Amino acid sequence: MQAVFVQVKCTLGRAYEVAAAMVDDIAETSEVYSTSGEYDLLAKFYLEEGVDIGRFVTETVQTIPGVFGTFTLITFNAFTRGG
Repeated sequence: MQAVFVQVKCTLGRAYEVAAAMVDDIAETSEVYSTSGEYDLLAKFYLEEGVDIGRFVTETVQTIPGVFGTFTLITFNAFTRGG
């Protein structure tokens, strides 16, 4: 599994709707956080190896009503306490 983080810019007033849609409708969603700054949400997804990340973001995340823009962060290693 590969962790992918997507920052999401929402249409004004739609951040909570977008967050709920990601949690309820996208099986790969691990967590969604509300944030301050340029982006409204930070979502963490776990994708199977070989999944086209660009296609996942453009066809699954960007098509949620109320999503205005995204910025995708691809991860390499997870560093954890005790690991």
